[in-house]
Amino acid sequence: MTDFAATRASFFLPEGVIYLDGNSLGPLPRAAADRVHDTVTEEWGKLLIRGWNAGAGGTGWMPQPDRLGDRIGRLIGAPAGSVAVGDTLSIKVFQCLAAALALRPDRSVILSDTGNFPSDLYMADGLTRLMQGKTVRTVAPEDVTAALDETIAVLMLTEVDYRTGRMHDMAQLTAAAQAKGIVVVWDLAHSAGALPVDLQGCGPEFAAGCTYKYLNAGPGAPAFVYVRPDIAEHVQPALAGWLGHAAPFDFDLTYRPGPGLARMRVGTPAVLQMAALEAALDIWDRVDMKDVRARSITLSERFIAEVERNCGDEVALASPRDPHQRGSQVSFRHPEGYAVMQALIARGVIGDFRAPDRIRFGFAPLYNTEEEVVEAARILADILTHRSWDTPRFHARAAVT
Repeated sequence: MTDFAATRASFFLPEGVIYLDGNSLGPLPRAAADRVHDTVTEEWGKLLIRGWNAGAGGTGWMPQPDRLGDRIGRLIGAPAGSVAVGDTLSIKVFQCLAAALALRPDRSVILSDTGNFPSDLYMADGLTRLMQGKTVRTVAPEDVTAALDETIAVLMLTEVDYRTGRMHDMAQLTAAAQAKGIVVVWDLAHSAGALPVDLQGCGPEFAAGCTYKYLNAGPGAPAFVYVRPDIAEHVQPALAGWLGHAAPFDFDLTYRPGPGLARMRVGTPAVLQMAALEAALDIWDRVDMKDVRARSITLSERFIAEVERNCGDEVALASPRDPHQRGSQVSFRHPEGYAVMQALIARGVIGDFRAPDRIRFGFAPLYNTEEEVVEAARILADILTHRSWDTPRFHARAAVT
């Protein structure tokens, strides 16, 4: 049984703040600052370039993407050797899409949905503009199954909708797509660390995700990529980086892909960010994802009940009512959602806003408590009752919402 009091104590949480935005940026693990400091002073500082072979406690910086990938793999139901860390999520999505299209050269369409994260769609659009005859098609999330046909090369979906928390059925959609010969790519940005994922059981060809949300590795932390082991030796990465080469330090002028998943590596590993990720994963090593999911549902259900009891019709639930159909986040609609969220933040309740009118709250059982969600709902009700959101300073838009 996961000890959530112990995991909460493992994070630096500012006094007087109820943090319900870990679905956008996780808080600082207490061990991360010391881990990064040691990497800077003891490894970069003293080992210098020797750190690539002797850093990370003597195992070297260079193999870290694979070691950390295996630790993330446990949280997303992936077998050892099928997950690697590095680059950004957008880059990994691009890589997966390009490799997926190469597996179906006789087909022309990437299918996605209108609820997908825009960056994923931008990557798909940019890729198809480089490839004659390839296109991107989007349909409403609920229409994906009906849209599957033999013209589609790739199905690219985000399991949990970033705006509402609505969940796709990964197993059902993967099976339905593959029955029509479609290659499947899943974005796990709002899944990894939020709910149990079973990549091995569901069988998609590719998946990617980020580590700075529920995994708490810090701003700009590296992404991860998954390739199903049985196809890894056949994948053709369009972004053929030098660290994906079979022998990077032979410095061949001709690219030869590395073995299996190794070919999905592109740029130099972000050593300092990986140190923070390592510290964050030390907490996850003590966690059972089934416990996380159960606690997440308890927190989100309590929050919805408190908001609807105290706020009346001032806000409307924008997330699925059934907790088993949403991830670990809840959104409400309000016509002045941005100002309402700024008023909440000023009162110490940190969530975020997603256009056009959604106030969004993430629930992370590793550090959120039921008492916090009750208090957050009370403060929201007070703000709405007294219209304290309706001041010029709360309407002024910042660069990040």
